[in-house]
Amino acid sequence: MLETIFGSKNRERVLQFILANGEGYAKEIADFYGTSIDPIQKQLEKMELGGVLVSKKVGRTRLFMFNPRYAFLNELKALLEKARSYYSPEEIERLTMTRKRPRRSGKPL
Repeated sequence: MLETIFGSKNRERVLQFILANGEGYAKEIADFYGTSIDPIQKQLEKMELGGVLVSKKVGRTRLFMFNPRYAFLNELKALLEKARSYYSPEEIERLTMTRKRPRRSGKPL
């Protein structure tokens, strides 16, 4: 939806994923969208160089998150949330219901 503004569908995907999950790494984002890792890594690196994202190393994994000092962070998040409101309900649920750990055994759905 914001591809024409951001110049890349993968850039929008990365930003939406990080907005929904708070942080993410390249392989996780690529697997979530079923795409190659290379374009996702390039977008993450470009946005980090531009100051939109920051990263930290956790073991051998490089986690990316929004840069809290980015001047237009609130406006960017508002734009992404507005765009998400036009996504299909299935896509919204898929973005917001990502599990980081397995469900406890015996817990009801």
